[in-house]
Amino acid sequence: MTAVVLPLPGAEGLAAALAAPLGVLAGAVEFRRFPDGESYYRITSPVQGNDVIVVAALRDPDPVALGLAFVAETAREMGARRVGLVAPYLPYMRQDARFKDGEAITSRTFARFVSQAFDWLVTVDPHLHRYPTLDVVYTIPSRVVPSAPAVARWVRAHVARPVIIGPDSESEQWAGEVARHVGCPSQVLAKTRLGDRHVEISLPEPGLAEGRQPVLLDDIISSGHTMAEAVRHVRSAFGTPPLCIGVHALFAPEARDLLLNAGASQVLTCNTVPDASNAVDVLPDIAAAVRPLLQAGV
Repeated sequence: MTAVVLPLPGAEGLAAALAAPLGVLAGAVEFRRFPDGESYYRITSPVQGNDVIVVAALRDPDPVALGLAFVAETAREMGARRVGLVAPYLPYMRQDARFKDGEAITSRTFARFVSQAFDWLVTVDPHLHRYPTLDVVYTIPSRVVPSAPAVARWVRAHVARPVIIGPDSESEQWAGEVARHVGCPSQVLAKTRLGDRHVEISLPEPGLAEGRQPVLLDDIISSGHTMAEAVRHVRSAFGTPPLCIGVHALFAPEARDLLLNAGASQVLTCNTVPDASNAVDVLPDIAAAVRPLLQAGV
């Protein structure tokens, strides 16, 4: 099995860290932007006869989205056997339905774009709300890497007597999975509407929390408002600041301060989106998902 990892702009660290456990070449892509805003890409590593793994950090997807097609197409023209995409954060998955006439369902359009450019896709915990699997929208083989095992490894190593808390009903399955790996209890905050403008948030079983460190989990931290509300209620219920862990660090400019001001002790994330908050390493799990895809092409 021979392969080359090629980073798109901003994913150089991810690519290098992925190449090491796979035992493949860490390649390079020269990039610059012309004065008129157009992009220049040049693959500077040999790829002929190799599988190519394009690694992309898609926190802000639009400036680099065309680069996905440019690099994949160029790799094929240079003789690559197959071209796969590792996108630890997969964008546009939240736009999965049309609520107003004329709205673009961009999850489907982006999926067609990626499926035309690549032979396979590996990502981490995409936002599968109305789609049961990625196969509903992506026509290439895809592998979804769950973050729960990596999060659980970090919690076991750093938190004594944790209790895992999900901020809403959508997080119930994920919180339970992390707790199962850790070997600790989990709960999901319950919301009771008391009027048009008042919602009471509570722990369904407060006794399970006694003497434990609350760990609040969510898949995406963007504006931070939902998580901040959960932080305030959890701190009030436990009498101790919760630790917040998010999978994808899509922080709005003030989101981190919002969470810390609400009473979070720390705000940590997985390294799917490069950020100073990255503490949970999912790259070994990504490498494990990529390896059989490479072997299948031998």
